[in-house]
Amino acid sequence: MARKQKLDFSDIAVTRQKMSLNQRDFWKRYGVTQSGGSRYESGRNIPKPLAILLWLHRSDKVTDRDLADALK
Repeated sequence: MARKQKLDFSDIAVTRQKMSLNQRDFWKRYGVTQSGGSRYESGRNIPKPLAILLWLHRSDKVTDRDLADALK
């Protein structure tokens, strides 16, 4: 039986900082405003579709190019 695993992005601010990106530039790639990203970094629950997108990107299943193309 498969065990449910929660998508954990409690370290998302650290991840962003390691990439040397400000909130606006980091979150813009995912179609999220700076203020929305700030709330997620402060502990607000990330909506499941966004969490899945973040996981796919973190897992290299979605590239930076894919994200940019999707926002066009």
